[in-house]
Parts: sequence; C-alpha cells; structure tokens
Amino acid sequence: MSILPVPHTAIIVVAAGSGTRLEAGAPKAFVGIDGRTILRHALDGVFAAAPMQVVVVAPSGYEGDAQTELLAAAGDRADLGRVVTGGATRQESVAAGLAALWGDITTVLVHDAARALTPPTVIDAVAAAVVGDAGAVPSLPVVDTLKRVADGLVVGAVDRAELAAAQTPQGFPRRLLEAAYAEATAQGAEYTDDAALFAAAGNAVRLVPGSERSFKITPADLERARLLVATTPGAPSAAARPSAVVVDAPRVGIGTDVHAFGGDGALWLAGLEWPGEPALSGHSDGDAVAHAIVDALLGAAGLGDIGQHFGTAHPEYAGAHADVFLSRTGELLAEAGFAIGNVSVQFQGNRPRFSGRRGEAEAALSAALGGAPVTVTATTTDGLGFPGRGEGIAVTAVAVVIPRPERGLPAPAE
Repeated sequence: MSILPVPHTAIIVVAAGSGTRLEAGAPKAFVGIDGRTILRHALDGVFAAAPMQVVVVAPSGYEGDAQTELLAAAGDRADLGRVVTGGATRQESVAAGLAALWGDITTVLVHDAARALTPPTVIDAVAAAVVGDAGAVPSLPVVDTLKRVADGLVVGAVDRAELAAAQTPQGFPRRLLEAAYAEATAQGAEYTDDAALFAAAGNAVRLVPGSERSFKITPADLERARLLVATTPGAPSAAARPSAVVVDAPRVGIGTDVHAFGGDGALWLAGLEWPGEPALSGHSDGDAVAHAIVDALLGAAGLGDIGQHFGTAHPEYAGAHADVFLSRTGELLAEAGFAIGNVSVQFQGNRPRFSGRRGEAEAALSAALGGAPVTVTATTTDGLGFPGRGEGIAVTAVAVVIPRPERGLPAPAE
C-alpha cells in the first residue's frame, strides 16, 4: 500500500437523516437503490474525486453499517475515511463532522449523501472554486415558471434570472465555516443549508455549474435514481440482478426532427450557415440536423429528449447554434458515463445543395461532439411529401454510445 500525502481538503458526507419520507424502514442513506445503498453510491463518487479526508456522519446505531460502506468504497484510500455520529439536526451533524477534521485541513466540502449520483467532476470543481474569503456552491438554473401567490391566488411572477437551484457538495474555507457555525450556535439559529449559514455570517458564496445527476433522492425520485443506476456502467452485474439489463454493450439511439422554412435570418443546417437560403423556423436556429443528433444521443443514453434539456422552458438556448447543443449533449453523456461511438444522419429536402459542403459540415459537427465521427447524407424525395414540395426539411439520425469502464467519469486525457 502506498502512503498517501495528507490532504488539505475534506468532505463531510451527511448521512444522518432518518429517511422517514422514504418509508423504507431504514435511515435514508441506507436504503438500497440497486445492490448498493444510497450512501455507497455517494461514497463511490466521493472516492472517485481527488483524494481528500472523508468524514461520514451516520445516525446513532448505524455507525458500523456506515463504516462497512466507507471501507467498501474507499479501496486503498481507507486511511482517509472516518465515521462519526450525527446529531438531532443537520447543523448538529455537520458540526460533528467539523470536529473530526484533521489539523491540516483548510478547505471543507459538505455533501448530502442523498445526492448520491453527483459526478466526481462536480466535487472537484467545487473544491477548486473555494478561495480564502469565499465559499462555492454548485447550482443549476431554474427552468420552471414560478409564481408568487397569496391565499391561493397568483399575485405576480418571479424572475428566474435571479434564481438558482443549489446542490451539494458546498465548499468553504475551514476557518470561516467554523466561525460561522460558532456564531449560528450562539444565536440558536437554524439554516436550510450550509451556504445560507455561511452567508448569514457575512461571507461570500460563489456559484459553479452543477449537474442534473446531483438531484436529492426523495420518494418521488427513488425510481429515477434506480433507472439511472441501471443504465450506468459500474452498477451490479446482470448475474447479481437477474432482472437487470446488460449495460456493457454499445447502445443505439434514433432521433428525428422536422422544421419548416419561414424563419428569420439565414439558414443554419448541419452546423453551418447557408447564405442566400431560406431559414428554418424553430426555438433556436432551426438546425434540424443538429437537433436530430441530440435526440439520438440522448435516447441512446437513456437521458430523455431534446425538449427536456433544450426546449422552450430553457430560454437560454433561444437562437443557439449546433455547437452549443451538441457540446452540452456531449457533457450530459460524459456525466452519465457514456462515450460517443459514431453518429450517422440523413436529411431529406430539395435545398440546400449539400454535396459541396459535406466535409465541412461533418467536421463542424464532429468538433462540437469532441471529435466523435459524424457522417451526413442528403436525399430528395422525388417531389413527394412536404420536403419534396420545398416546405421544409426532415432529418433522421442514428447514434451509438459506449459505456465507459469508469462509472460516470469522463475518459482520461490522452
């Protein structure tokens, strides 16, 4: 066993919740998603991140179970882990974790075990964003339309641009976090999360991009978590779970998109601008080729569809071009543990004349997908249907995605 250097970052994994709402007969962190508990999945992500001290805060009576899960996830980093007993409230539990930190620790992350599928890349990003006078919180933009209400009536709208959905882990400079906890304890104040407690003490909190996989597992999301784990490399094998699907094989997805001519500005198709051609209408730039590719990739990985991630509920993508859609889709697949094998796409339409720019289009689409091979073909329909009548363009895409050997981790740099 190699000797690990003493880290300067620690992560407190809060697993002391009762889990009453899950109605599973065990504390939330010890409820099984598949062949592993919520806590085990959370610790798998933690130990896949950069080395740090790991303090698990367990419910009273479950310290031994937590220790078992810690050792199973830690591998050769077992010396970095410790289990302590939580308190009656979340703040008391985090305080117990703070008391267990080594003297060399200068940066502290606080993580909810219930956000068990958080990618290691998010954990590392939060740790890197903490500075001497400011904490860091991963977040996602709020996409739902929100209303202000009173007595059951809508009294106004809420500007989503001013809102963000906070996740964990949340990171802080240790000195300031301990001082903020001491102040909250002296005042008898309780806060909903550590960032609120930290900010109430007059400290700054920065935002870093979060992940859609970092959702908190509640009763409504338990089945969602199980489905994600079932399609993620590293889950228990089909032999261990007779009813499970095999997840090691490449997966194929199909996507279709249709756009009518009649949009504003220039035509954008296959990641290229086509001057002098009529534009396609759509929420973004109407690039039906790029949109069909997105649906094919998301479908192959079991991650929903283009409307879920880029639809009208996401105004930030209005007017966006293919490179934005495809690069973000590549990120979603990487976070879910997939690499792109290849994409084949065909569009049907009388215009534009495509053959002269085929290589250019394939290169642009491939670059947006991080270098994955993309082929594009075009055909007419002999005057049949709306493409044949020159009313618009129809596109079909087929994509192959490949599970990575590392669970939910992007491929290592060459």
